[in-house]
Amino acid sequence: MAYLAPAEFVTKMVDAGESKIFMSTRDTIIRAYMAGAILALAAAFAVTVTVNTGNPLLGALLFPVGFCMLYLMGFDLLTGVFTLAPLAVFDKRPGATWGGVMRNWGLVFVGNFAGALTVAVFMAIIVTFGFTEAPNAVGLKLGVIGESRTVGYAAHGAAGMLTLFIRGVMCNWMVSTGVVAAMMSTSVSGKVIGMWMPILVFFYMGFEHSIVNMFLFPSGLMLGGKFTLMDYFIWNEIPTVIGNLVGGLTFVGATLYSTHYKTAPKRATR
Repeated sequence: MAYLAPAEFVTKMVDAGESKIFMSTRDTIIRAYMAGAILALAAAFAVTVTVNTGNPLLGALLFPVGFCMLYLMGFDLLTGVFTLAPLAVFDKRPGATWGGVMRNWGLVFVGNFAGALTVAVFMAIIVTFGFTEAPNAVGLKLGVIGESRTVGYAAHGAAGMLTLFIRGVMCNWMVSTGVVAAMMSTSVSGKVIGMWMPILVFFYMGFEHSIVNMFLFPSGLMLGGKFTLMDYFIWNEIPTVIGNLVGGLTFVGATLYSTHYKTAPKRATR
């Protein structure tokens, strides 16, 4: 599968982070929009599979197809740039600044949200025949997901917020591992296999992914979910974004960078 050693793919991570910072606004928005839309479509696909088969594992097994497609086409998710863009600053690449990182994060957030929202509207139309009928089984499931993962957390107060945050951390630990896994091989098959495994883990475990939620919760609101827009932002999206940032940068970006790129001096032998 043409596997690259850690020192080689971590160098690619730093190079990728630098390219994200200096990418034009137009390209950043387009790539983020398409990434959000494709991932949202994969989430809709996974929910449909789960509803039609009654088997959540089967939905989780098939969900990574969207993640693989978007990364093979060079599109960007917020969860990925959370991990990659800061590495260029850590490495003191010329012109790489935290201002540039924040610009990239902001543009990717907007693009991802717009893409996911587009698919949310499309799916709401599909499952209600243009809002002329009650939601079908898939539409009802989308509404229930939104309720349980907003007001469901709120019912537990601070403990619910902590649980939500930790699920966000663990999500991007896995998702960013998938992003890095795509750099471990130079073949399409190797990249797909590498990406598939951690994405399957995150989705089946019910961890909180900020971009998937940009689809699930707006569609849930359109389909009669019993929660509000503020419930969505306060009791899911904002804590999830923060958790995704911490998880991806801490457990993937910084750890790989520190041990495979900026390695510590070898211990002297006697």
